[in-house]
Amino acid sequence: MFASLAEGFRSQTGWRRALLAIALGGISAFALPPFYILPVLVLAFSALVWMLEGADRGLRPVRHGLMVGFWFGFGHFFIGLHWIVEPMLVDPGRTAWMIPFAWPGLAALLAVFPALVCGILAFGRFGTASVSRIIALAGLWTLVEILRGYVFTGFPWNLIGYVWAGYELGLPVLQGTAFLGVLGLGTVTVLAAAMPAVLGTTGMRPIPQWFLTIGFAVALPGLVWTLGTARLAGAQDDIVPDVRLRIVQANIAQSDKWDPRLRLRHLERHVALSRGTAAVPPTHVIWPETAVPFFLANDVLARGEAVRAVPEGGALITGSVRSTFHTQTRQLHNAMLVIDGAANIQQVYDKSHLVPFGEYVPLRGFLPVEKIVPGQGDFTPGPGRELLRIAGLPPASPLICYEAIFPGWVTPRDERPGWLLNITNDAWFGNFAGPRQHFAIVATRAVEEGLPMVRAANTGISAVVDPYGRVRARLGIGVEGVLDSGLPQALSPTFYARWGDLIPMNLGFALIVLGWVLGRRRDTA
Repeated sequence: MFASLAEGFRSQTGWRRALLAIALGGISAFALPPFYILPVLVLAFSALVWMLEGADRGLRPVRHGLMVGFWFGFGHFFIGLHWIVEPMLVDPGRTAWMIPFAWPGLAALLAVFPALVCGILAFGRFGTASVSRIIALAGLWTLVEILRGYVFTGFPWNLIGYVWAGYELGLPVLQGTAFLGVLGLGTVTVLAAAMPAVLGTTGMRPIPQWFLTIGFAVALPGLVWTLGTARLAGAQDDIVPDVRLRIVQANIAQSDKWDPRLRLRHLERHVALSRGTAAVPPTHVIWPETAVPFFLANDVLARGEAVRAVPEGGALITGSVRSTFHTQTRQLHNAMLVIDGAANIQQVYDKSHLVPFGEYVPLRGFLPVEKIVPGQGDFTPGPGRELLRIAGLPPASPLICYEAIFPGWVTPRDERPGWLLNITNDAWFGNFAGPRQHFAIVATRAVEEGLPMVRAANTGISAVVDPYGRVRARLGIGVEGVLDSGLPQALSPTFYARWGDLIPMNLGFALIVLGWVLGRRRDTA
């Protein structure tokens, strides 16, 4: 049965091959947040291996691999990133025209990476056996996902390891990111998902086929799950003494955010939520990215109103656009401000990794488009990762919006923080897949680094996540309210925190070499 099924995938050519690859890639996206339908990965990756084997039937191998990989990637990213249309619907009269170009265009751009994987797999001559191809596929997928975090300014969204993020059943497996990172966990995932393809290999006896399938598709994730369960069994529940955080989620629609008639109302809503009664008064209040439509660093009157939210002896931590001048030129920054009870700005962090086409336009002199975020001119990036030292709190590593999606790049290199602070405005992403994917990604950073993650989002999801990825407190999407929570204690640096992407990088190279050796040995036997 499996041999005939595999033959059906191998024999596809032309437009049928392209449509089938798109469908498989689209199906694979349903394993990611917010769906978590993991079995579809087995179908998608096993069938991908079979389709790549079609290159042995007289087709041009490299061209065949590139085309199969590209269309698989196009389907994967077209479905997985469908929320990309949401920011362009906030002000449809200005930006809706971009949707037919941006949605398939982004999918096509990112599809280059799976195309690279499959093209190299075809070019490398990893043998005719499925086993060697699968091992090499897992290694190549890992290295190309690492590359995706750097090329085109980097967009490591929906890495395949995130299929284990965001729900209780996957939490033990997610503990593997403390050792391998989400990229290394992705290596394990691709190995497990693709290995059942050996069931369609002709010339291999049934017992080795089932042994490999069960060993990789079941036992390998099962081993990670078992080790992760043991790690969680010994998890600590300590909190930082004398710290009580209040996270404010005002739930302001993006279409209303910058309405000049509502400016003061938005500010008053944040202040009112911050001043609400609590059994234990907060020591620090946190507002989300660009919480209110005022330049708080530049507007003394607005800051005078915002200071009413500062707890006695504490501080307000908030996102805000701020304006500076450099050589007579005005610059805009997407900033995080720390404001004390006297309305003084104690510290400032400027977002350093800006969103292309969202906060600035690459190649502005050549592209006839404006950024999606309203306002004239591009934002200016800050100097890079740095710590916020706030009285009464451990040092914090500030992360504005999608700065938290980059594995291994969420803390300064020379000093370890006591916690990660992510402020965001996910109202841009709608109320379905985008915010849920973003939260799953951000929560994974906590496990990788062994640091608690505190998150304030304008429309949700706001949360406090401990260093094991357990959600201590949470406000869902579309909810107005506050979270009052302690701050979980940080753990000692994890293995991944110490070594970063050197771990998945070396793992990827090792699997590529192993796949090549196994393939050559089998073909010359």
